[in-house]
Amino acid sequence: MDDERNEPMNSGRPKTTKRWAAVILGAAAVLLTSVQCGTANEQAGSAQPAGTPPSTSTASGPSSTTGPTPSPSPRAEQAPVQGCETVIAGMSPRQRLAQLMVVGVNAGNPQAAVKLVRDQQVGGIFLGGNETALLQNRALDEVQRAAKVPVSVAIDEEGGRVQRIDALDGSMPSARKMASTMTPAQVRAKAAERGRQMRARGVTVDYAPDADITDQPDRDIVGDRSFGADPEVARKYVLAFAQGLRDAGVQPVLKHFPGHGHATGDSHKGLVRTPPLASLRKVDLVPYRDIGEYGEVSVMVGHLDVPDLTGGTPSTLSAPAYRLLRKDYAFDGPVITDDLGAMKAITAQYPLPTAVLKALQAGADQALWSSGGNIDTVLTALEQALASGALPAARVDEALNRVLAAKQACG
Repeated sequence: MDDERNEPMNSGRPKTTKRWAAVILGAAAVLLTSVQCGTANEQAGSAQPAGTPPSTSTASGPSSTTGPTPSPSPRAEQAPVQGCETVIAGMSPRQRLAQLMVVGVNAGNPQAAVKLVRDQQVGGIFLGGNETALLQNRALDEVQRAAKVPVSVAIDEEGGRVQRIDALDGSMPSARKMASTMTPAQVRAKAAERGRQMRARGVTVDYAPDADITDQPDRDIVGDRSFGADPEVARKYVLAFAQGLRDAGVQPVLKHFPGHGHATGDSHKGLVRTPPLASLRKVDLVPYRDIGEYGEVSVMVGHLDVPDLTGGTPSTLSAPAYRLLRKDYAFDGPVITDDLGAMKAITAQYPLPTAVLKALQAGADQALWSSGGNIDTVLTALEQALASGALPAARVDEALNRVLAAKQACG
């Protein structure tokens, strides 16, 4: 995301963990299981991982292999997550699809957010803008009580000009300022402190850190949202910020893959074009190298055209872009799109239901639109695509396994 107050762009977990392998393999079993309505309601505990609500008093293109392939991430020895297939088997097709949606809500209208979650059972909500009512007085507890499966609650909290809780908890420096005045260890501590503040307010996901590499002036589209122009140095700070959020139990989201820092254009106004893939590998993609070191994170894909990879298609809708992330950069955690409903890079070409469908077909696990609304229309279009085979059931269950596992919603 990237608008300073309202939108997500312009606002690793270990690749090969046994946990993710287990949940993805579980999708195959789900395809053989008949579905019926109903989901499991997972109440949060006192020591919840990121993606789980806080406790309450009650509650086709070119190949993606141009250039050298990075070394695979190290395996992390974790126990497999059990129960995803059982949870999924209790969902109707529409409920499964709804879990793959993250929609914007008006943070100044808590009851509207409760109604949306109760009626649509979406997988996540996004709080943009300056309003803070949903972030006060445990208002998000009621939202969680309306969800049959825990709903992820996301904000943009990068620091600097992209903050959401500064009016409540004080301001945090920009990424560039932190990198120039603090050590990585200090940044990790700062991110952990901010993460604890977010968790206390009910936030479970932060669309940060910005992993873009740039020396743009501060107020440019990325500018001071970046940790710097040196990819190796910036990576250390991206890693530290992400680990700090994880320390606090907030899910970090690295963005904007495959790299916005040297791109030309503004995705709010049209398609953004990056340098060739070989150049991205040397600079912009460095933060995604050895992504297993980050722990359990998500990645946000930007509306970026990579000339020799996506062929004029935004990366959010491009299967080769997702293959680049999955295969070459060995990432098997959840992948979310940048905002599909508020940026002309997408809206000038596709209506929202088409954009969401194309993103899921290409490889996204969750589709985001910050404007909210149109959920019935989108879900109906997706149901039709699922029934016809245009959206394969295996693709839906693969994405759903990742989403549920990230929220610790599998029992």
